[in-house]
This record gives sequence, structure tokens and C-alpha cells, in this order.
Amino acid sequence: MSPRKVALRGEFLLDSAELNKGTAFTDSERRDLDLTSRLPLAVNSLDTQCERAWAQLQDLRSPMHKNEFLWSMKSQNWVLFYALISRHLTDLFPIIYTPTEADAIASYSHVFRRPQGGIFLSYPRRETLEQDFKTHLLDAKGNKRKIDLVVVSDGEAILGIGDQGAGGIGISTAKAVIYTLAAGVHPGRILSIVLDVGTNNKQLLEDDLYVGWKHERLTGKPYDEFIDSFVKLCEKELGDGALLHFEDFGTTNAKRILDRYHDTHAIFNDDVQGTGAVTLAALESALKVTGEKITDQRIIIFGAGSAGLGIASQLRQAITLADESLSDEDASSRFWLVDKEGLLTSDMKDVRDGLVGFTRKDWKGDKKSLEDVVREIHPTVLIGTSTSPGAFTQSIIKEMSKHVDRPIIFPLSNPTRLCEVHPRDANEWSKGKALLATGSPFDPVKNPEGGPDYVIAECNNALLYPGLCWGAILGRSKVVSDTMIVAATKALAKMSPAAKDPNASLLPDFGDSRDVNFKIALAVLDQSIEEGSATVDVKKEDREKYARDLQWNPEYEEFVYDAEGDL
Repeated sequence: MSPRKVALRGEFLLDSAELNKGTAFTDSERRDLDLTSRLPLAVNSLDTQCERAWAQLQDLRSPMHKNEFLWSMKSQNWVLFYALISRHLTDLFPIIYTPTEADAIASYSHVFRRPQGGIFLSYPRRETLEQDFKTHLLDAKGNKRKIDLVVVSDGEAILGIGDQGAGGIGISTAKAVIYTLAAGVHPGRILSIVLDVGTNNKQLLEDDLYVGWKHERLTGKPYDEFIDSFVKLCEKELGDGALLHFEDFGTTNAKRILDRYHDTHAIFNDDVQGTGAVTLAALESALKVTGEKITDQRIIIFGAGSAGLGIASQLRQAITLADESLSDEDASSRFWLVDKEGLLTSDMKDVRDGLVGFTRKDWKGDKKSLEDVVREIHPTVLIGTSTSPGAFTQSIIKEMSKHVDRPIIFPLSNPTRLCEVHPRDANEWSKGKALLATGSPFDPVKNPEGGPDYVIAECNNALLYPGLCWGAILGRSKVVSDTMIVAATKALAKMSPAAKDPNASLLPDFGDSRDVNFKIALAVLDQSIEEGSATVDVKKEDREKYARDLQWNPEYEEFVYDAEGDL
């Protein structure tokens, strides 16, 4: 490969996180790029740099300090940042994402750092929205950059810790990093955005150091108009093929926004669609172990927020696809949704629109607690999205296990401290019968009846959404269709270790996420081309090479100086 021509030299080059190689610049590059006296004599390989950085991380005991170290590294050297995390993905993912990033977001105004590639679009500055947005589309030479992906949050429902206002930029930047790590989306072609529409977090409103708009969160028409202006601006400036990923919007808005733009834009909501899709993949894997059909399941979902509704909707769709004679109403009869007020029934007031179809008309009596429902219906599947730690009690697990040979139990709430049941306890209380998947990583658990340890599947959205959306981007798809999501789900389920060994994990190891997401991306690309959602057409036999060629990998390039070169 011929050297890349760059227009920066000296300190300006070292200050470019995209181009900086630190001690990995070769002797010839140092002479050509005016770096000979700006760096120590030794020339290091990327492997050596990663070894040094890993040793530095090991000296930091606090997860928060490790988090700060890594984000500081990203602002200095993209390749080293991504290469280091790729080499230690299982160890460092909880540092750059949940649970540590949640703590970083909660303290964002007190440890403020400028988010590289991050944009704050604030409602009080709505008159300059277009100008503020377009500024970020230009590179250092004033040329318009190509953007493949926009990750946006309004900060209302962050990682189980709620409304964080402008601090929500942290979730957008973290998700952007995962897209690069797990799918290979070029970090320079992603925009991370927070829409600052106020906050209802009293602590933030009373905090003198809060960096966002000190105003109660917008609702109603002003909020909708601001969102609409943003979506139209993305469509106008980014053109076809740029995907909008909506992240951690509140329960009132998440599915409503998705429904509004689903058929007209390439839009994706991970909390609604991603959580539902990866949960469906885990469930399909569990059903391969039990030998049962999805149409025969009795499913309790504890927690009727965006994630719970997204899972219910995805599973319901899977049921109707499995048996086309079933209507949505028929499929809904397999579900019991329980929230903090108890089982959702048709006589309840103020049930959100998306949940109405899942309310029970046949429930008799006032006893509607989770345990009441478990005792009454004998569920085969129990899913938790409640952020209520310990909600799946010993009596609930034991009651479920009395009536089901292999109870399927998914405590999915994040972070770990909010999990509905520790998998160790669920395994013990079910006498090793439970098929388990969790929202956070847990160590394998011992089988109380003897035999090998049981590996807990991490029902991590990052096993699916990066590949799903990368597949849509590769096809420059006009929409992210339901059938594209189904294709992603089926591709993930096929890679389940439990498909070969019933005692193995229900989902692939997260350490294999790069390979897993690549296969998912190909499946989605195939589906988008075949159904006509894609705006590019690549021959079947050429699609893998096409995708490989467009992936970004954390590897150093060779540089030569050219005043007309990049940046």
C-alpha cells in the first residue's frame, strides 16, 4: 500500500488524534514530518505501545481512573486506543461502557472533558442549529467529511441511572466507540451528539457546576419540533445512507420517535430494537436446548419501560412469523407484562400506547405482584428489565422451577448492581436447571447437581447492533427494516455455542464480537439488497470483500508530507 499523504507536520501532526502515532513514527517519517526532536530516539511497534499502556492501566486500581486514562488516550491517538481495547476487550469493555461509564456520566459536569467528535445541540440555541451542526462536518482544510453514522441521545434514561441531561454525551461517545471496536465503522465518520433539551434531575438543576441547560425537560410540541428539525437536518446534510442511532431516550419518547421515522429514515433505537433482537437470539438458543417452539411459551417481562416493551414487541413479531395464522392479539396472549404497579391489565389508567396491546383482559382479582403472576401462570420464560435488584426472589425461582423442566431466566438490567437476580442464585435455586442470560458479564457458576460449570450468556446488545447497523450502512439502506433486524437475530442465534452443546452459553463470547458482528453485517447486507431497502447493489460473491475493504482497523499507516494531503 502506498504511503498516505498528510499536510500536517511537527506539533500539529502530534496533536491530531487521527494521525498521531507517537513513538511508532519511523525514522524516515520523523525526518520528513519534522518530528526528529519532538520524540525520543526509540521507535516502538504498536504491540510495544499497547504493552506499555496495558501496564499503565494495571497500575490504576479505580475503574473510574482507568476510564479517564482511556478517554485521554483516545484524544491523543485513535489507533493505540482502539488497538489496546481490542486486545483486552473483555477486561476493558466494562470500563469504557457499563458499569463504569455510567459513573463517569453521572459526574460529567464535575470532571468535564471535551468529547472528541462530540456535539452539544442545545434547545436555547435552536436558531443556530443548522450552523452549529454543519460546523462539525468540515475537516481542518474546510472540506466536507463523509458521515456514516450519528449516535444521538437526549440524556433522559442513561444506563439505569436515569436523567443525566447534557452528560448524556458520554453514552453517545461510548456507543460510537463500540461501533468501531465491534464492527469497524471508521471513527472519523461517526458523529456523537447530545440534544440538550433540559433535565428533570433536581441534583443537576441545583448544581452550580452543571454544564447543560438548567431548565425542566422539554415536552410536547416544542420537544417534537426540535427532534424533527434535527432529523431533517441530518437528512439534508448527510444524504442517503447515513444511519441515525437513537440511544437512551425516555420511555415516553423512545418508541414514539422510532415509530414516527421508522418508515422514512434509516433510524435505529438500541433500547427498543437492539435489546429486543439480542434477547430474541438468546431465547431462540434456549429453545434449541429445550426443543420447544416459541409459540408455546408463557413469557413474563418484569419492567415495562422502553427495553421491556422493545423485547415484548420483538418476541411477539417472532411468534407471528413462526405461525402466520396467529394475529398480534393471539401472540400478545403469550405475554404478561409486570411493572412497579403490578401486572398491566386492561382496567388500568394511563397505560402508554405501545403497552396497551399487551394488557391482560382475563386477569381476575387484585393480586397482581410478580410472585402472584408466577404462581398463577407457571411461566416458561422470565425476563427482567426493571432495574430492581433482587426482584427475582428465591421463592419466585423455586416456584417457576416446579412447573418447568428448564426455566428460561434472563435478568437483563444494567449495571450489575441492578440485576434482578445473581445468576449464581438462580442456578442454585433452580438446581442447575435454569437457562440463563444476563445484561452484564458474570463469571461461570457451579452446577449444584455436579458437572461442568455453566457459562452465563451476556445478553449484550453489542453482540448485534454494531453488525446490524454496519450492514445497513454498507448497503446505504433507506431504512432499517424489521426484516433486516430478523436477519441479524437469526445470524446471531446460529452462532450460539448452545446449538452444539446444551450446557454451553446461549450466546457467543463477547470477546468474539468483531467476528460475530461481521457475520451479522453480511446477513443484513444480503437482506437489505434482496428486499430493495439498499441503495447499492453488490454481487453475492463480492459482498464479503466489499465489507472487508470498508472496515476500519486500528493499524498504523505509513505517512509522507504533502501540502495538499489529508488534513
